[in-house]
Amino acid sequence: MAKVNLTGIYKSFGKIEIIKDVDLEVNDGEFVVFVGPSGCGKSTLLRLISGLEEISAGELTIDGVRMNDVDPSQRGIAMVFQTYALYPHMTVQENMAFALKHAGLPKAEIEKKVTQAATALELGPLLKRKPKALSGGQRQRVAIGRAIVRDPKVFLFDEPLSNLDAELRVQMRIEIARLHRELQTTTIYVTHDQVEAMTLADKIVVLRAGKIEQVGSPLELYDDPANLFVAGFIGSPRMNFIAGEIIAQSEHGALVSLPEFAGARITVPIKTRIAEGSRVKIGIRPKQFADEGDASLTLTIDMLEQLGSETFAYARNPAGGSLIIETRHGRDLLPNTQYTARFFSHALLMFGDDEQRIY
Repeated sequence: MAKVNLTGIYKSFGKIEIIKDVDLEVNDGEFVVFVGPSGCGKSTLLRLISGLEEISAGELTIDGVRMNDVDPSQRGIAMVFQTYALYPHMTVQENMAFALKHAGLPKAEIEKKVTQAATALELGPLLKRKPKALSGGQRQRVAIGRAIVRDPKVFLFDEPLSNLDAELRVQMRIEIARLHRELQTTTIYVTHDQVEAMTLADKIVVLRAGKIEQVGSPLELYDDPANLFVAGFIGSPRMNFIAGEIIAQSEHGALVSLPEFAGARITVPIKTRIAEGSRVKIGIRPKQFADEGDASLTLTIDMLEQLGSETFAYARNPAGGSLIIETRHGRDLLPNTQYTARFFSHALLMFGDDEQRIY
C-alpha cells in the first residue's frame, strides 16, 4: 500500500494548460475514482502519476518520496489500460509472467505469483489459452492479473471497462471491488461513467477543464454537491434544474418565480438573505418527486421509460419547462396526459448565478 500526494500539479502542452493547480491526497489502501466529461483531464492526471507524461509544475510524492523525475518502472505502480494490450502469441500464463521474467525473478517465484493471481481472478482453467480464445471480460481479467503479479504499491486503471458490454461491465465492477477488498492496494481509477464511480469508489474526484470541482465520498457528492456542475454530473438520471428569480424573502424562506413554468412560484426554506431579482437555479432529483409534498408543478407527459419496478416520466409544460420524474405509478400513466409533480421544498437545492451552491 502507499500514500499518493499531488501538490500544485500543472500540465501544459505548449501554451495549452490541461491540468491546473491540482492538490489531492490519496490515502493508503484507498480506492479513488477520477470522473468528469471527455477532455476534463482525468486520464492525463493518471498518466502524470504513472510517469507516462512529465509534470510541468508541482510535486508528486508516493510514500513521501518525490516522483517527478523517477522512471515509471521505479515508481511501484502497475497500470491497466482501456485496451487489453495482451501479446497475441503468448498464453494467459505467459502474458501474466512476462514482466516478472523481464525483471529476472526466479521461475518458482514467478509461477507462485501467477498461480495466486489466476486463482483470485478465476483464470486457472484458462492459463494455457491464447487471447484470441478468450472473451472480452476474460481478457480484461488477464490484464488485471498482469498488474497484480507485480505487487505494486499503487494500481492505476484507465477506463478499463469501456470496451465491455453492459452485463460484463457490471460483472467486472463486482470483481474489481472484491479484489480491492482482498488486496487493499491503493487504487486510482479513471472513468467517464459516474455509476461506475459511485459503485467502486471510497472517494470520488470530480474534474472539469483540468481543475478539481469537488472531492468526497459517493454519497457526500450525491447529497451535498458544491456546485451546479457536480450536482448535474453525479446521479442517474441527472438532476433537474429549473431557472428561477428571487421575488421576495421572509422568515419562511425565499419566494422564487419560475419563468419556464409560466411564472409558477415556490418557496425555498433558505435563511441566507438573497437580493430580490437575483437569478438562481433550483435543483431537484427525479426520485425526490412523491405522492405528497408542499409544492407542485403541472406538466404534460411526453414519454414514459418503463423499467419494471419504477418508471421515468419525461414531462414538459407549454412555457418550455421540462422535468424527469421517477415514479412507482408509471403503469397508470399515459403519454400526452397531464401530470402533477409533487415534492417537498426542503428537498430542493439552490445555486447562484455563479453556479455555486446557496442552499
